[in-house]
Amino acid sequence: MSHMIETMGYVGAKPWHGLGAELSSCEPIEVWAQQAGMDWKICETPVCFSSLTQADSGTMHQFLENKVLYRSDTKAALSVVGQRYKVVQPSEILEFYRDLTEQSGFELETAGVLRGGRKIWALARTGQSTAIKGGDISNGYVLLATACDGTLATTAQFTSVRVVCNNTLAVALGGREKAIKVPHRTDFDPVAVKRQLGISVSAWDKFMYTMKGLSERKVSDADASRFLRQVYSDESKEIPVFNERAAAATKLLFDGAGRGAEMQSSKSTAFGLLNSVTEFVDHMRRARGADYRLESAWFGQGALLKQKALEQSLAMIA
Repeated sequence: MSHMIETMGYVGAKPWHGLGAELSSCEPIEVWAQQAGMDWKICETPVCFSSLTQADSGTMHQFLENKVLYRSDTKAALSVVGQRYKVVQPSEILEFYRDLTEQSGFELETAGVLRGGRKIWALARTGQSTAIKGGDISNGYVLLATACDGTLATTAQFTSVRVVCNNTLAVALGGREKAIKVPHRTDFDPVAVKRQLGISVSAWDKFMYTMKGLSERKVSDADASRFLRQVYSDESKEIPVFNERAAAATKLLFDGAGRGAEMQSSKSTAFGLLNSVTEFVDHMRRARGADYRLESAWFGQGALLKQKALEQSLAMIA
């Protein structure tokens, strides 16, 4: 399979890659585990090696400082990690949502496995939804993901999705961290993560109140150019590098080519500027494929770029 996505379950519209098993609404966690390809365990075994020398013809030895993680179903190796590494199982990712779906009105919308099992995620709609100027609707979601190859801590993210363009944006305001990250050297405590994440109506209302403020902040061409230069300049280099191609593509989206760009909430506003960046990152940014772009938009450089755009847009209404 050329895609990074190994297996996936979803509710609603078919995903961009055309892969996955469609589920009915409100299916139990056990059905999700089977249909999303998450009904297996991450197993551990010592690292072994063979000493192929004249004095010792192929004796097997153990390297006790590390261990191999592998799938219980296919026996495929996933990674080599240190002995202190704490595994988070696929079942734990889904179980995180059990009380939320059974008691709090959440609904799982997508879950699956990336890179043969090295990365696992689930995304659930919270039931929170808000419309701003002109009926521009955003829905609240919680994303939980983990990896067993050292590329991602177990990460919980409160996320908004703008309906008109399916853009995703981390809900992170008032000094809160944009995500809760549990390193694999510590135990994953789902209760503590939910408490720290602050899955609450007040957090959502505060975020959407701020988005409303962005929708009321008119911007000029000079404001837009300044914003894009700040967002797409890499200041980590000794000489800052400006990504002119990305800025130009984003400006076209902002000027009317973007989905929802002509809505009252977005046309010539700071909210429109922010969404032009999120649309570029989620749907247009150069990547090896749509699945790689998704991974970046949720967990990688794309997510960082969207956070930078959020910070720059908030500065406009500070």
